[in-house]
Amino acid sequence: MIGVEDVEAAQKRIADRVRHTPVIALDQLQRPVETKASVNLKLELLQVTGSFKARGAMNCFLGLPKETVRNGLVAASGGNHGLAVARTAYVAGVPAAIFVPNGVSPAKVVKMKAWQADVHVVGDHFGEANEAALAYAAEKTAAYIHPFADPLVVAGQGTLGLEILDDLPDMDTIIVAIGGGGLMSGLSTAIRARRPGVRIIGVEPTGSPTLKASIDAGHVVTLPEITSKVPTMSCQRTDDRIFEIVNRNVDEIVLVTDEAMTEAARWLWFEMGVAADLSGAASLAALRAIAPTIAADRNVCALVCGAGPEGTT
Repeated sequence: MIGVEDVEAAQKRIADRVRHTPVIALDQLQRPVETKASVNLKLELLQVTGSFKARGAMNCFLGLPKETVRNGLVAASGGNHGLAVARTAYVAGVPAAIFVPNGVSPAKVVKMKAWQADVHVVGDHFGEANEAALAYAAEKTAAYIHPFADPLVVAGQGTLGLEILDDLPDMDTIIVAIGGGGLMSGLSTAIRARRPGVRIIGVEPTGSPTLKASIDAGHVVTLPEITSKVPTMSCQRTDDRIFEIVNRNVDEIVLVTDEAMTEAARWLWFEMGVAADLSGAASLAALRAIAPTIAADRNVCALVCGAGPEGTT
């Protein structure tokens, strides 16, 4: 689907359109994580629109022919991708239509509309919203931007991997949330090419174990149902190309409950003053679950990939 050269090209293409987000040590805590490993948070929730999705959306827009995008951008999303596409369209001066499922964060819908996007709530999960988005894009002859199954989007997300390697030269373990798998595919491609010894750990909800179920089966599977209430991490089926990359690059996938992500989001808010959405807190939920198994000499990066108010109440 992509190689590290595509990620490097994306990094140059979007350099002046996204933020280089900060890294902060996980220390000075009232209730520390039970590990002696060195842990740093990559605060990608401070990215434009509040998540890593800004990278992929902007790279896709800049990589498409101009005539393809002049009628606007269309996307289906659990929230963060929609925000990124809405902002990209706003910057480009073209209309945006975003299709989201029921259960999407109301705060994110408000932000999409503030970026002047036309927001449609359709269905109970991403697949239903996506069908409506594809039909709308065909009707309007607009550019459809998939949240994970697009090489330009995946390469854009992969720029986060390059950035983390620059920020944390001693990192040997990274924990990353997985929804459809676009972020993990791009990020793991960059890390495996530049520093192949890094242990890559993915995180999925117990109610939407899309990639883990596929890896366990040895092929892409369609989940019979999604019970997670985290729309940004709920995906019934991934793309075959995404599966191949994740299956090849990822060492382990940890499953966490919605409740564990909610508690991790509250922990992040209390301990760090970081307002993460549940997908952004997923890496911390996984870290807290597997902390006793992480050796003291490890240097861990936990990616906080998305912002939201879920942990502040």
